[in-house]
Amino acid sequence: MPTNFYINNIENSSEQNLIHDLLIESIKFYGIDMYWLPRTTSLFVDQVLGEDTLSSYTQAYSIEMYIKNVEGFEGEGEFLSKFGLDIRDQATFTMATRRFDQLEAEEAIPGGGTAPFVRPREGDLVYLPLSKDLFQIQFVEHESMFYAVGTLPIYDLRCELFVYNNEIVATGIADIDDRIAAYKHTSTMPEGTTVDNKKIQDQANTILDHSDPSPFGSF
Repeated sequence: MPTNFYINNIENSSEQNLIHDLLIESIKFYGIDMYWLPRTTSLFVDQVLGEDTLSSYTQAYSIEMYIKNVEGFEGEGEFLSKFGLDIRDQATFTMATRRFDQLEAEEAIPGGGTAPFVRPREGDLVYLPLSKDLFQIQFVEHESMFYAVGTLPIYDLRCELFVYNNEIVATGIADIDDRIAAYKHTSTMPEGTTVDNKKIQDQANTILDHSDPSPFGSF
């Protein structure tokens, strides 16, 4: 027997719009303005490690999000590893799906390499101004509110503190770019460790004789 036609809210667009509007309003009330940095990938993929060697973050889009961690960051926190102090904070941020669709339409966000953006992706970054930290999205849960009146109104972004690995970050926003610049490796040596290689090769070229095509002579 089919569901009642008169009270079926699963396909009621008015009820769905109400849910979207209420959630957007709640996030605007209790959330915080953050930045979403989409990752731009390339075709240069490491076939051994299976990772993109030339990832970059060159755009940052402001959007409101709600911090679900009311008692502080989650994860393993701060601890001493064999490499020194290690910080593995985790956080979950809630974003309205309709606000993301509006942002994509307003900003005309280009695709991240292979396809256009239809949602935040794993590997993207979010910047939290409160702690001035960058978090990397590990998983996007789109069914956190499981089909409320037949719609999916929010994304839950499960994030972990970003570990810089020589990615290109140039968004034009000073707070973000300066934060990454502090992690970049800058050599203070006047010359690199391989500077003597050219001198040795030049000296070797004056000694070696390549006039004979065969080192064993002609027999």
